[in-house]
Amino acid sequence: MNALFNKLILLCATLAFVASTVTVAGARDLDTINVSYVKSPFNLQIMVMKSTGMLEKTFAKDNIKINWVEINSGAKQSQALAAGSLDIASVINTTSVLLANAGGNPVKIIGGVSHPCETFAIVVRSDGPQTVAELKGKTVAGPKGTVLHQMLAVALAKEGLKESDVKFVHMGLPKARTALLAGQVDAALLAASLVIKSEEAGARVLTTAKGLVQPILVSAASQDFIVKHPDLVARYLKTFRQAMKFIDADPEKAIAIGAKEHGISIQDAHTLYNWAGFTTHLSAADIVSMREDMVFLQDNNMIKTAVDPASVCMPAAFME
Repeated sequence: MNALFNKLILLCATLAFVASTVTVAGARDLDTINVSYVKSPFNLQIMVMKSTGMLEKTFAKDNIKINWVEINSGAKQSQALAAGSLDIASVINTTSVLLANAGGNPVKIIGGVSHPCETFAIVVRSDGPQTVAELKGKTVAGPKGTVLHQMLAVALAKEGLKESDVKFVHMGLPKARTALLAGQVDAALLAASLVIKSEEAGARVLTTAKGLVQPILVSAASQDFIVKHPDLVARYLKTFRQAMKFIDADPEKAIAIGAKEHGISIQDAHTLYNWAGFTTHLSAADIVSMREDMVFLQDNNMIKTAVDPASVCMPAAFME
């Protein structure tokens, strides 16, 4: 592992040199950067950047506008990156990145965002299953190909069950919550404020991701965009880290921004803040975790071609 990080340090230095040699004129060959706006589970860095106009200020001198695009699904963000309609995925889970690369879509991780273990949960109604084992034969709603999907599969496996032992219905988070509360499904895979709001509506958490999977949320971009605009990527990351410093310097102000964006109380926002596990970079442990995720994806026939997690990470993703 030390050898790996020595190589990463060298690559980081190379990347920094390349970025520093790109002229401002090179940055002006586009007038808009399309960035996904992902609030859930509680991506406070992104909410702060958008609310304060921090990213817009970073690129204003080059007359480059920021177009925030609301896409929550990791799979849809990957598709948008491939199509060129999205330049930077502000928050995407590493499972989606691995799936994209295995499918021939070179999405690269440029930075870390968070490790929100307690934020992801399987939620049931008050009169629903009491244990994960009792999900057998039941209908579960949630987004396929995500860390939530993986959490469900691992939770079932611990009980000696397979995913085929439940009826898993692909559904976005808000719709999954609505379906659960309406009694249309028996359980829903939810995150962050949707978990809290569901509990307030009488539902309860069956289990969280803690002890099951290690969610890793990251920022990413297409390989093509990174090659063409390394300077813009570097400046995005610098601004992201400025947002993190803003949060560290005045957490109450930042949490208030998050509460407003999620439409929740300050108290609930504090809970999500404490669950978030914010970071700005990846670690060696993250690579190990991603390799375990790769094995899971293969064992569950969700992926055919193995991908080395280290190969989908840009050197900058490891820089603190």
